[in-house]
Amino acid sequence: MTVTALLSAPVLAPPAALAIAVALDLAVAEPPGRVHPVALFGSVVERVDRSWARPRIAGVAAATGLPLVAAAVAGGTVAVAAGVGPRAGVWPRAGADPGLLAVLVAGALLFSFVSLRMLREVTAEVVALSEADPEAARESVRALVGRDAADLSPAALRSAAVESATENLADGFVAPLAGFAAGATVGLAIAPASALPLAAGIAGAAWVKAVNTLDSMLGYRTKPVGWASARLDDAVMYLPARATAACLALAAGSVGTLSRARTWAREPTSPNSGWPMATAAAALDVRLAKPGHYALNAAAASPTVADAERAVRLVGVAGGVAVAGTAGWLLAVGWLLSGGLSPSLAGVIG
Repeated sequence: MTVTALLSAPVLAPPAALAIAVALDLAVAEPPGRVHPVALFGSVVERVDRSWARPRIAGVAAATGLPLVAAAVAGGTVAVAAGVGPRAGVWPRAGADPGLLAVLVAGALLFSFVSLRMLREVTAEVVALSEADPEAARESVRALVGRDAADLSPAALRSAAVESATENLADGFVAPLAGFAAGATVGLAIAPASALPLAAGIAGAAWVKAVNTLDSMLGYRTKPVGWASARLDDAVMYLPARATAACLALAAGSVGTLSRARTWAREPTSPNSGWPMATAAAALDVRLAKPGHYALNAAAASPTVADAERAVRLVGVAGGVAVAGTAGWLLAVGWLLSGGLSPSLAGVIG
């Protein structure tokens, strides 16, 4: 059995792409900005961020069309890679493997849609600077939060960093993984022995990431054009936010923290962000607060440096739980829907 045959087998191709994406995230954190697909998509969104005669109509068009374009480009890139690779012309013909090139391309694209190492590094930097150099911490925290950091105390800086780390774990890591798993599952149901599960998985991850990017750039009350993007993101993030809370609870070794978090999760105005933040507040037994907006686990003390360092580790472990869950789902569904091994892989084994 060759490594190429293993990685390119339809039942193993999506988990292999996931493994490549995680390995790249651990190794290099982020693709270069000039070729980063999300940054390129953001440059397109910037053109929408202006005054319109009918902003809501323009916003609905952007929220509907741009994520579909992103999904088509990403999924199509994987499909083309399957067609030009060593097994040229196999997509989406049943009974053929996608090819190693398609798996590598899919892994690289998925890497650009997920981010865990960078999130943890920036959070850790803010935590380390919060006592040693609060001014530098206030500068660094701008990469994580949109709130005015000028008057934040060291404890408030740590709270903001922990809140953002848990919320961004949902937005920037778990949600794209969920989109990848959903797309791959649909592909496996339609044409399991082809490159379709891989292409559909990447299309799903790209669609979710595009929706989240639109919301992060346009979804503010001061921008009428962003109304549709914000509402769509609320709907898309409903399950990933709660799945992230479950991952955090499992990472903390206490599923019971979810019941405590439930009582605080609705305090933020967002219908979703409160879940991972409240679960972290319960797991760490700290107070996470945005002045004038919410206070999660209000009876506890604000996070110390040690508490915030535990939060960084918690986010990392929760990310690992999310990866394990995604991989397990892909393997189980792939095996069931494809009837086990592809013909080519069975031939290699036989």
